[in-house]
Amino acid sequence: MTEKQLRDLMGGMTLEEKVGQLVQCGAGQFIQNSMEITGPEGEMLPAEELNRVMGSVLTFEDASQAKALQDKHLAADRNKIPLLLMLDVIHGLRTTYPIPLAMGCSFDDDLMTECADMARRESAACGVHVTFNPMVDTARDPRWGRILETNSEEPLVNARMGAALVRATQGNDLSDPENVACCVKHFAGYGAPEAGRDYNTVDMSERQLRETYLPAYKACLDAGARLIMPSFNALNGIPSVANKWLMNRVLRDEWGFRGVVISDFNAVGELVAHGMAENLKEAARLAMEAGCDIDMMQNAYYLHLKDLIAEGAVSEEMLDAAVLRVLRLKNELGLFENPYHGADEEKEKAVYLCPAHREIARRAAEESAVLLKNEGILPLSRTLKKIALIGPFARERHLVGFWSRPGAWKDAVTIPEGIGAILPDCELVMEDGCGAEIGDADGSGIERAVAAAREAEAVILALGEPEGDSGEGRSRAELTLPGLQTELARRVIAANPRTAVVLFNGRPLVLTELEKVAPAILEMWYPGTEAGSACARLLFGLANPCGKLSAGMPRSVGQCPLPYNRMNTGRPKPGPDGVPVPFSSCYLDMGNLPLYSFGHGLSYTTFEYEDLKLSGDTMQAGGSLQAVVTVKNTGEKAGKEVVQLYMRDPVASVVRPVQQLIDYRKISLAPGETAQVAFTVTEAQLRFWNFDCECVSEPGMFELSTGYADHLKLTRSFRLI
Repeated sequence: MTEKQLRDLMGGMTLEEKVGQLVQCGAGQFIQNSMEITGPEGEMLPAEELNRVMGSVLTFEDASQAKALQDKHLAADRNKIPLLLMLDVIHGLRTTYPIPLAMGCSFDDDLMTECADMARRESAACGVHVTFNPMVDTARDPRWGRILETNSEEPLVNARMGAALVRATQGNDLSDPENVACCVKHFAGYGAPEAGRDYNTVDMSERQLRETYLPAYKACLDAGARLIMPSFNALNGIPSVANKWLMNRVLRDEWGFRGVVISDFNAVGELVAHGMAENLKEAARLAMEAGCDIDMMQNAYYLHLKDLIAEGAVSEEMLDAAVLRVLRLKNELGLFENPYHGADEEKEKAVYLCPAHREIARRAAEESAVLLKNEGILPLSRTLKKIALIGPFARERHLVGFWSRPGAWKDAVTIPEGIGAILPDCELVMEDGCGAEIGDADGSGIERAVAAAREAEAVILALGEPEGDSGEGRSRAELTLPGLQTELARRVIAANPRTAVVLFNGRPLVLTELEKVAPAILEMWYPGTEAGSACARLLFGLANPCGKLSAGMPRSVGQCPLPYNRMNTGRPKPGPDGVPVPFSSCYLDMGNLPLYSFGHGLSYTTFEYEDLKLSGDTMQAGGSLQAVVTVKNTGEKAGKEVVQLYMRDPVASVVRPVQQLIDYRKISLAPGETAQVAFTVTEAQLRFWNFDCECVSEPGMFELSTGYADHLKLTRSFRLI
């Protein structure tokens, strides 16, 4: 349709029909549906009444349901305006790749593109028009369960990976039935709740918000994302869905966003619980005034917008602007010509879990895994005849993580299946040892596990968090391994020191006690469909670990939040970490630094950084210079290395971070091979938000370093003039 045709269509709609375009309902209200939802549904209105006018639905199962929903609606809607069908596709649809936090550990934008492209094909075939992805909430507190949904604690990683996902998902033409529109979430600062407790308030300066939390959302919108979702939380006292400064001034006016704003699940209604609105009617007014176009699941708009317009509390022009944004999105998706878009039952069968998609998922799981520690245990020999596979995750199939489709775990490869494919003749003795649930104190299986460990040539100890312990609403006050897993590890490793620990979890854990006894620790996160295959290939050397931590792992929950790019203080602690110094910024009982820092990750080979050169010792405003580092594979295996470039601004008008990642590059080197990795450093990368909330750079000395957080090396300086 042309713009004029869209406006003519809207001009012929009744007030009720226009309001209906801003209403999103759950598919289960209109068709039998078994999928989970993540919040309380709004007031249930007659399904047939809503079906005539509603603009979108979420949470359906497959192409058949997508078509049935569209057919039922179009038969009832006199204007024949197609539905928008939306779904959370966070890390794959049927073929799941690793959780976003794990994908961040790959530091590989191209790999993210491959995974998103795979998810796009499966989603389009399912009938999805809009995916609620990417989630780019910068998160620095692992107590928050939704840290698994973000790529990193570092805004740069979130921005680059989020933008890559948007481009791969939406393609160049949204009307192409194989492309899907992206909804960026959760705007803004949702990843910084007080005490790491989900949905909790966020209170921070505008400068911190702009410096750390807004850049990734902006990068995704610049990449073309068509929708954005306000966050549940109150930001500086105002819930985001009603925050006029955030939604109107920053999003619409400063950034020029012209797409669709959709509330999170029931967020408009929750303005009442926040104490921001006296009732649902007032909540609807506040959300509309803040520019929220679609009310997800609450029906606040449907129940009250007509009255608010009749009373003059909301203008019909404001309503029309929101409706037109929704109609434009439907038009851009080509729904008026093809309301089914890409929904195709036969294509579903062809692409779901196909070999090509499984290969991508396996490779992503391998490159997202982080080798935290290795005292010569890994890789295990493929000549072993008897291995003990111990731990509550030894036989577990629930390894795909939160926000995967119901039943997706059934398609996941287990560790025994992965090992069996590589070592079909090896005897695998399996014992759970203990449970992994919080508060589980049943250690009756530990003795059997210890006995199995003693009799084996090597032990694989599979530990972690149950799938349901990380994700939305899954905040934790303690971050150690749940249950008796640490005790199991002590006993098993004492019985057989040739033990490799493999971790499955959705957040950085406190591994201080485990690190003391475990000779090797491989962090797999929730790896997705090909979990067991990737795990086995890594353990036995068919794949070489190359992941780097996208969020540091604390020594204690008492350190949290613990950002790597922290600010210095007027009394920084001198001397070795962990040694308390009176009247300095330190703990009496522990070091300041994490157990494993941001950017840490080992390999089965070794890399040496031989030189760092700058193309000049000065940079002009608006200019750039080249930083070139020489990297050599000094080991005996081919491997991949993430070359990280950090910047420090020692003197500025506001306190600056002690270290800040400004670029990264992943390279692959054969044994003995050397490569020069060149980075272009621009004046824009030196900018920061000053006290007056102006994005500026200031003349002075700057330092560039390689290495990883808290372990920088090869530092060179230049002056911005």
